[in-house]
Amino acid sequence: MGIYSFDVETIKGEQQSMEQYKGKVLIVVNTASKCGFTPQYSDLQKLYVEYKDQGLEILGFPSNQFAEQEPGTNSDVQSFCQLNYGVTFPLFDKTDVRDETAHPLFSYLTEEAPFAGFNTSEPSGKMLNAFLEEKLPHYLEGNSVKWNFTKFLIDREGNVIKRFESTDEPLAMKAEIEALL
Repeated sequence: MGIYSFDVETIKGEQQSMEQYKGKVLIVVNTASKCGFTPQYSDLQKLYVEYKDQGLEILGFPSNQFAEQEPGTNSDVQSFCQLNYGVTFPLFDKTDVRDETAHPLFSYLTEEAPFAGFNTSEPSGKMLNAFLEEKLPHYLEGNSVKWNFTKFLIDREGNVIKRFESTDEPLAMKAEIEALL
């Protein structure tokens, strides 16, 4: 089983095979519109504009699993992303990304790229880790997605190369992206 064996639903409700992205470098990211990390949409869009002609695709999967920070409909999400951040990369149906209801794609991604912890030398990593330890300690167990804007980098052959946590800024991924393009 590889990343191309999964089917996903677009934000407009159409079924789509991940096979459509064969030969592309991918960033798969779970997103939310009302999160402290929501401004990452801006840098994800910058990466998309800079590298899409070289074969980068960014696939955004809105999720309402983290403090209900994505409460709107798919249409609301799409409008928010376009109006506030100029997002032109593909967005998908609101998706569960952790626990028993996780979409199989995210179960696969987290198996292939296990959780290695937050960078607690950075303020945002220290803060998110402390928040989860205090409020949702079970979220820190296992390899599941821990919060919004967890990013998975995938090479042109569909191999999961690296996992970037919510606290990792998208532009910090440039060297790894360029190495795969």
